[in-house]
Amino acid sequence: MSTLSDLLAEHTSLSAKQVDHLQMVVAEWQLLADLSFADFLLWVQVDEEDNQDGAEFLCVAQARPTTALTAHGEDVVGSRAFAREHPQLRKAITERRICREEDPRWYLGVPVRRETIPVTHRDQVVAVLSRETNLAVPRVPSSLEIAYLGVAGDLCQMVADGSFPTAEPSPGVHTSPRVGDGLVRLDASGAVVFASPNAKSAYHRMGHAADLIGARLVPLTRTLIADPFDATEVAQRILTALDGKPSMRVEAESRRGATVLFRALPLRPDGKPAGALVLVRDVTEVRRRDRALLSKDATIREIHHRVKNNLQTVAALLRLQSRRATSQEAKDALAESMRRVAAIAMVHETLSTSVDERVDLDSLVDKVIPVVGDVAVAESQVKVRKIGQFGVVSAELATPLVMVLTELVQNAVGHAYPPGQSGEVLVSADRSTRWLDVVVSDDGQGLPRGFSLERTDGLGLQIVRTLVETELRGTLSIRRRERRGTEAVLRVPLSHRR
Repeated sequence: MSTLSDLLAEHTSLSAKQVDHLQMVVAEWQLLADLSFADFLLWVQVDEEDNQDGAEFLCVAQARPTTALTAHGEDVVGSRAFAREHPQLRKAITERRICREEDPRWYLGVPVRRETIPVTHRDQVVAVLSRETNLAVPRVPSSLEIAYLGVAGDLCQMVADGSFPTAEPSPGVHTSPRVGDGLVRLDASGAVVFASPNAKSAYHRMGHAADLIGARLVPLTRTLIADPFDATEVAQRILTALDGKPSMRVEAESRRGATVLFRALPLRPDGKPAGALVLVRDVTEVRRRDRALLSKDATIREIHHRVKNNLQTVAALLRLQSRRATSQEAKDALAESMRRVAAIAMVHETLSTSVDERVDLDSLVDKVIPVVGDVAVAESQVKVRKIGQFGVVSAELATPLVMVLTELVQNAVGHAYPPGQSGEVLVSADRSTRWLDVVVSDDGQGLPRGFSLERTDGLGLQIVRTLVETELRGTLSIRRRERRGTEAVLRVPLSHRR
């Protein structure tokens, strides 16, 4: 199914600013649907027909209520309607007012009452909202339902006026309170005329035990919030809405420890002050879990940091031991062990600064390659170069992959070239959504006769085989290059890992 932007671009000649306004309407209309206990459909007039009898409308977006049964169980985006069949669509545009059908109509066996609301942007009607209520289930009007419908009526009139929705200036939080989280309606003076049960519960957790009705919400809320700067900020947001201006969402912690998210909306139908709508959401448990996750992440990063420090200590001890060794064979063995420990330490160093247990393998390989060169054969003049992108991999892949790469590069640097001979070892990476393909190639003297990866007794290649088969679950082959030298071909699966 095409997106809203695609449908508007294909079937209308609306300007970019008009399209942006309709995007804002769609971003806000779940609030309208929940307050209205009704479905909302967004209709635009198709460019091909512009006469009164044959005007054609296209449904480009749809919202269902979470507070009532939907009137449209099926997806109606992309459906068309003609003005002669649904005259209220055309009437809302020409008369620039909210229009209601006199009698409900039946839609797929469901009685539906439709109202049409012109969507006005800069004094021009650019689309029509239809508010469609399922009448199959009788509803007993309650104080909550009456309050909801009253607020919905004001907001819908503001849509027709062109004063709602407005772009909020950089909301400080990404979540937003919903109608069911808690709703408070204020009159023009700032006194509470209605508070939903969830709104009362949120204020009770903040420390207000009395009834909210009749209370002045601004001074009351200010006394409940622990931080004076946050208290002033929340109060200012509510006062801004009472003055008829859009307000940003704001979060604050009460003296009782409850964390509440606030959003204030001005109510000015027909341009007349009618108070404000304040949505509140108790996010105490959400923030507690967030803090727990942050604490857990910090602990994991600290563990990686300490492991890195311990491994660096081990590498330093191996270096000291290597200096005291008299046998060249022992020196070489200790140098290789030091290199392996240092490579693992670098992985943990990277993970100690990662927030999601993932590693940028390119930056890590760039750090590891010089370490390999430091412990290479002193007489050789071999350069190691990397091309391609490894990308970001998970922590479970990073350590064995770095170990395999360092062993393969070290093997090429140490065995492909005789002492004093120069050359180049090339590490090339090719990554797709499913695979990471790495080739370590050299232009050295090539493989010895009768070489077999399965029967080799070298410790480095044995480590590589074990890691590739058990940890990486990949494949490795070492073969002669066509012209000269050797290449090790590694393929590691990135998806469907168990």
